[in-house]
Amino acid sequence: MTIQNDSEFRKVLEGLSYPQQREVAALFVDNVLALSSDDRILRVVKVAQDKTATTDELAVALKSARAASFDSHTRCGAEGDWKEQAGYFVARAAAAAVTPQAQCRVGGPAWQAAMSCRMARTSMAIDAEDGAGSDESKQQYMILSEFLQSQ
Repeated sequence: MTIQNDSEFRKVLEGLSYPQQREVAALFVDNVLALSSDDRILRVVKVAQDKTATTDELAVALKSARAASFDSHTRCGAEGDWKEQAGYFVARAAAAAVTPQAQCRVGGPAWQAAMSCRMARTSMAIDAEDGAGSDESKQQYMILSEFLQSQ
């Protein structure tokens, strides 16, 4: 299956089970992990990818991701440090990946993670002042297609 637009992308994501969404969300975060300098995010991604992660492990990971998000947002400051802003969005994506199903926002954890990852890339493009950045959405389509093929 080849995904070519956000409509198809979102429909496929909505058809995934919660554990699959968590796993895909972790893959999306892994793709932008280099945009964050916070070691906590890597640990959160590992928990999100762990199919056997307990509710307690997920709760600890969520708390860690939220703390990383808060710290990045605070460091961004009034000056608008775009690198820190990118780190903030990576942390938000990681938090989405480990958010309990009952607390998920619209679209589910994978959709929320995908949108935050895109914002992280956009922040880095602004920081680079080139306006281009990479096309994160196309990379996500490919990641999701590869995930589906492995299932």
